[in-house]
Amino acid sequence: MIKNFLIIAYRNLKRNRIFSVINILGLATGMASAMLIFLWINDEISFDRFHAKEDRLFQVYREDISSDHSVVMENSPKILAHTLKTEFPEIEEVVRWQNVTFLLSAGDRHFNAAGNFTDSGFLNMFSFPTLEGNPNYRLNDPTGIVITESLATKLFGKESPIGKQIRVDSVDLFVVKAVLKDLPDNTQFRFEYLLPWSYMQKIGWVDNGSWENNSVRTFYTLKPGISASSFDAKIKNLIVDHTKHEQTPSNDRLFGHPSAKWHLYSKFENGRVAGGRISVVRVFSLIASFILLIACINFMNLSTARSEKRAREVGIRKVVGAAKSLLIWQFLAESLMFSLIAGVLAVLVVELSLPSFNLLVSKKLFIDFGDLHFWTAALGFVLLTGMLAGSYPAFYLSSFRPIKVLKGALKTSREGIAPRQFLVVLQFSFAIVLIISTIIVLQQIRYAQNRDSGYKRDNIVYNFMQGDIEKNYMMIRNELISNRVATDITRTSQPMTRHWSDSWGFQWTGSNPEDQKTDFIFFASDNQFVQTMGLKLIAGRDINTISYPTDSNAMLLNESAMKVMRLKNPIGTEVRMVDSRWHVVGVIKDFILESPYAPIAPMIMVGPSSLSFYVLNMKLNPANTVRDNLKKAESIFKKYNPSYPFEYYFLDEDYANKFANEKQTGELAALFAGLAIFISCLGLFGLSIFTAENRIKEIGIRKVLGASVLSITQLLSRDFIKLILLSFLIAAPFAWWAMNGWLQSYQYRTPVSWWIFAVTLLLSVTIALITISFQSVKAALMNPAKSLRSE
Repeated sequence: MIKNFLIIAYRNLKRNRIFSVINILGLATGMASAMLIFLWINDEISFDRFHAKEDRLFQVYREDISSDHSVVMENSPKILAHTLKTEFPEIEEVVRWQNVTFLLSAGDRHFNAAGNFTDSGFLNMFSFPTLEGNPNYRLNDPTGIVITESLATKLFGKESPIGKQIRVDSVDLFVVKAVLKDLPDNTQFRFEYLLPWSYMQKIGWVDNGSWENNSVRTFYTLKPGISASSFDAKIKNLIVDHTKHEQTPSNDRLFGHPSAKWHLYSKFENGRVAGGRISVVRVFSLIASFILLIACINFMNLSTARSEKRAREVGIRKVVGAAKSLLIWQFLAESLMFSLIAGVLAVLVVELSLPSFNLLVSKKLFIDFGDLHFWTAALGFVLLTGMLAGSYPAFYLSSFRPIKVLKGALKTSREGIAPRQFLVVLQFSFAIVLIISTIIVLQQIRYAQNRDSGYKRDNIVYNFMQGDIEKNYMMIRNELISNRVATDITRTSQPMTRHWSDSWGFQWTGSNPEDQKTDFIFFASDNQFVQTMGLKLIAGRDINTISYPTDSNAMLLNESAMKVMRLKNPIGTEVRMVDSRWHVVGVIKDFILESPYAPIAPMIMVGPSSLSFYVLNMKLNPANTVRDNLKKAESIFKKYNPSYPFEYYFLDEDYANKFANEKQTGELAALFAGLAIFISCLGLFGLSIFTAENRIKEIGIRKVLGASVLSITQLLSRDFIKLILLSFLIAAPFAWWAMNGWLQSYQYRTPVSWWIFAVTLLLSVTIALITISFQSVKAALMNPAKSLRSE
């Protein structure tokens, strides 16, 4: 029986080559698109889900509560880890995490590499596979270092690095204790080496146990059986309790964010999870479902459209005793064969397109053909698609009554046109929703990109102050200026595009106790900061320790800080925190430090006496080429800092990276919207062929009676255009509702303009006309003698 099903399916496939190709191509495109999306989704949901202690692993998040709003941050005080470990027996392990970039040297090889300071239990807490050395090595040896496989290769080649020495920052020697496999892509951690926290203490980067300075990330694991919610209740007021007797008590609340939610649930509102990357995952899950459904609808439409060709076959089979269930299984077997062929073609397409797709999504996705789970999932996917695509045609074709069929009384046009119209409207509604959504996503990206950043990014280059740069700063600065490499130079505690530190506990004239709970981004700047960065002064002046020696304790405020502090005339105001005192010398226009889609936080920029400088910023001379400027700059840095390579970063590129996630989402949406339109048009093309074939004699008669090619083309296209217009009327309100909801997640967002819907309507009708017109014109140009010969 199965053999008979396959033989009949093969004969039908061979007999109707054009429709078979359209069906297989449509299904294969839909399946390939869905596979790519599912590979991407699988990578997204697997982020940091491979750790053995995943169900007990948390990161401390801090909720900063002020009188009118609540902000959740992941930075925490350095002292917090020690307090958690000593005061809470429920804690199994706790570690701090601090990013750092050092020059690492082994023999004559030198590399600047990004690493981290962390506590001794890091490798016990996280499951990063070890290639060499002790997999449970605890970072408690002050001279021990853990490196990754790629860094080991760069420093030692093919030799085993275990026990060998690495010089850090051209000063201290460390012994390699373990080598980790290169980190997987699906983790938030990015490092090339791990250094013990005790080394951070040695070089004086640890504060004196202050609860006000939030500059590290803190992770912990709970002991088995401990309830996460009950532990959250215990640590909620930990900072409040430890600062309530201080001059500036904190209002921050703590809670543990589980590792399973780090990547997908990173957005908070009023202290509670309010989404994040999960919204993008859900959107693309729907897109994959839509595209697959559109492909299945094509199959249904073309199969039912050609029902008259197989009506007699069904009638004869029923007369000779075939049961309806047997006919259903026969047609399902045919759709499963189509699905299997399309599935094989889809896997081939996916395999060939993965390199380009990986470039688009910045991942390393792949199909593991040796994994049994892949084959199980692939088989299930093919069967599901085949059953979905073939279900309606199977029940529809098997329901023909043999008496009517064999008498030639079957009216397929009336029986089939309503369902086919519905399916065409449904698939184009999905496609139109995707087009509108894509345009709005791209508009939101463009809207944020056009937002005034508050400073001039062009020609600004920065590098991190390593080695002797701090000691020789004035000589480096003077040579860069005198050699006309840079027009302005300044130092800062962090890059202009990153948030490294924030603090609270500030007091000023007219402040109240509640104001001390307000959290400010804490930023240190040197002379010519405003001038170098192209910031806009609203009041006062820039910090200038040359002309004003007391400016080492000067302070600049941004607009948001001035509003939060309720200062109408801030110049000269004294701001205090514990033993520190600053005087406000200027107010600058708000500039974007973090997300371009979010409101700007209050920020204070203090003079050189308060924080260390880690970044040197240069405004390159526009009179020279960038290449010439950088070449001269390299020679100057090499002169005064010979042990370190000259590495630099462009500020405009840093800023552009802020749009990376949204840009990627827009590009993916555009890609799959295009594929959805392509699949829909394949189905429309097939139906237009069928319609032209069915009306071939009518067309011949009309031509004999004098009808023009244009009028016949309009006749054949009119019904399809009506369906497209109906699809738009259904899709447009739904797309507006869905995208308006999506935009609500951005506090700085584009309006949903009417022209987006007008462009989508015009685009949809144009594409449909192009698709239909080819076959309509071909039918209209046919010689009527051929079509009427049999009459």
